[in-house]
Amino acid sequence: MSAPADDLRASPPDGALPCDVEELRTLFLFEALDDDQLRWLCWHGHVEHREPGPLYAEGEPARWFYVLLEGTVAMSRRVGTDDVEVSRTSQRGVYGGATAAYLGDRTPQRYSQTMRVLAPSRFYALPAPDFAQLMTSWFPMAVHLLEGLFVGQRTTQQAVGQRERLLALGALSAGLTHELNNPAAAANRATAALRERVAGMRHKLAMIADGPYDATTLGTLVDLQEQAVEALAKSRAPGAPPPPTALQRTDAEDAVADWLDAHGIAGGWDLAPTFVTARLDPPWLDRVADAVAPGILEGAVRWLSYALETEQLMNDVEDATSRISSLVGAAKQYSQIGRAPDQTLDVHELLDSTLTMLERRLDGVDVVRDYDRTLPPVHVYGAELNQVWTNLIDNAAQAMDGHGTLTLTTRRVDDWLEVEIADTGPGIPPEIADRVFEPFFTTKPVGSGTGLGLDIAWRIVVTKHHGDLSVRSTPGDTRFVVRLPYAPADAPGDDPAVPGPDPEVTA
Repeated sequence: MSAPADDLRASPPDGALPCDVEELRTLFLFEALDDDQLRWLCWHGHVEHREPGPLYAEGEPARWFYVLLEGTVAMSRRVGTDDVEVSRTSQRGVYGGATAAYLGDRTPQRYSQTMRVLAPSRFYALPAPDFAQLMTSWFPMAVHLLEGLFVGQRTTQQAVGQRERLLALGALSAGLTHELNNPAAAANRATAALRERVAGMRHKLAMIADGPYDATTLGTLVDLQEQAVEALAKSRAPGAPPPPTALQRTDAEDAVADWLDAHGIAGGWDLAPTFVTARLDPPWLDRVADAVAPGILEGAVRWLSYALETEQLMNDVEDATSRISSLVGAAKQYSQIGRAPDQTLDVHELLDSTLTMLERRLDGVDVVRDYDRTLPPVHVYGAELNQVWTNLIDNAAQAMDGHGTLTLTTRRVDDWLEVEIADTGPGIPPEIADRVFEPFFTTKPVGSGTGLGLDIAWRIVVTKHHGDLSVRSTPGDTRFVVRLPYAPADAPGDDPAVPGPDPEVTA
């Protein structure tokens, strides 16, 4: 194992103090070392006195390994633009800094936390290269064990993280296949029926050519046909009155069937639904009866019925192909195919594409979109962010088990875009609420989850986008809140790849 590069070696600061072998011997870290080893530590290291303030900052090159001799310190991690304190202690012997120096170039040699001095304190400080030499020379077996643990855990998390993504992709693909199959089958059925209707229309045209229809009557029939088709189109247009209820439709069909029977037209029960779908009622049929001679009324009505059925079948084909097109568009939006990895996007488009992909999972669930459409776009990694929405929405769907309400809310709070995903499931027990973002932690049965879904979501939001992900839960109300920064300084950062263990350790 090679030591870190020499450029991590730093000169002692002004005012550095010599260390005392006997003082080092009293620290639990060094209590098993012999006199020669303790003298080596004093020769290569030094003692520093620090007033309150930062000792080192997260992200800076890790040049020193520090051990607290006396005083008080606090450790913090950066979350978005905030530093969140994770520990505070006055215990002698706690350590931090370049604790991963012995790993060399296997891991970035930067401070992974910030240490602040809270009261006048003294530290033993050892340069990172010397700490690496100490570890590899004095504790080679321990180093090999730690190295194996580090590499093994990282490899395991990579493999399990990849499996998590493949499982999600497989589930989404299965759902998408099912959703595509439905409109494709509907289009196929409508096309077959349309072929029969077109054949029937050709037969009707032959009858008209041989029948008692003069030019005036034919013109009247064509005009009535256009009126009927226009009525059907208006019934589907945006802003049209809502469709009748089942009871209202039954009553309307009975009224049309009675009219047809009263005018001697056989099979009125079979023709009535076609006219009711176009919202054509007995008064409209009276206009047809007034416009044609009684002897050709039945032929005229059946001609109009054929025209409406043909139009309805073409509408079915159009609806089915539009559904297929929207699903393919949603899949493309979801995967961000053909787009730059990071760009300025409307978060609502990402949310909607994810909902479309998960539509089958949400069967029986009421989905409420409480969007603030005035929100400006935000600079994000679209494909990765869709993975966040997938994990959060899928977890909510599983919690509700096909019954409940899923509410997606977007809003702006200062320079943050917030997306809240709420469900009415049983909630997260308070004793485990703080652990839901831990890797490999899951409450699902063995084989049903890897425990990495929320961990991956957290890392995408916090590490890659410099945002925040939190949860609040009570029975019947669980809310995950994703916060994404608008400020240019908080634009997405480097890809964290696959989660790995934190090399920073404090005792």
